[in-house]
Amino acid sequence: YLTRRRLAYSVGFGLTETTAAAIDRILPQAWTPAYDADGVERDGAWVAELTGLIDLTNWPKGMRVIVRKERPHPGAQLRFTDRDGLRLTAFATNTVRGQLATLELRHRRRARCEDRIRTAKDCGLTNLPLHGFDQNRIWCAVVMLACELIAWTQMLAFTDHPARRWEPKRLRHRIFAIAGKISRHARRTRLKLAANAPHTELLLNAIARLTALPAPA
Repeated sequence: YLTRRRLAYSVGFGLTETTAAAIDRILPQAWTPAYDADGVERDGAWVAELTGLIDLTNWPKGMRVIVRKERPHPGAQLRFTDRDGLRLTAFATNTVRGQLATLELRHRRRARCEDRIRTAKDCGLTNLPLHGFDQNRIWCAVVMLACELIAWTQMLAFTDHPARRWEPKRLRHRIFAIAGKISRHARRTRLKLAANAPHTELLLNAIARLTALPAPA
């Protein structure tokens, strides 16, 4: 579909036993160090070209397959297509120029976009619940606003906490569901939170961090 429209692409390529076995034939000197998110060589991760070692007859002309191998995180479960205790992943692209590590880093950075799409679905974009077009357009705007609030809250309020990476469902159960009450006395507004909630302290620290941010110019 993308090739017929002359579009560039970078998509995941599933590994089978056959393709995983072909990776074993890649020469050691063909592997080059992979990059981390900052474009610096990553220790324990390598990339190589797999295109010439597998049968791509039924695939579009000009498609390349690039494979990555890396040491798995502690406790990670290996799959039957992994080799020698290393996690294997691959992607297909029709990009001709560029170093393998650069193309692989570009592909991994796309996961951030996919994460936002998943977040939007968790916030209500899975279905359009209303009947009218204008009503659903407002619904989409509300979902977009929720996604923006979650993204900025995690970035600014949970900088040094694992909550920065929590999915909306976990945030909903651990943070957003904490009972609270707004009270006003002596011209001051106070937010009272449930003292026995497990993550009240995390929420208080997040609020303190947000209120301490400088006002935009």
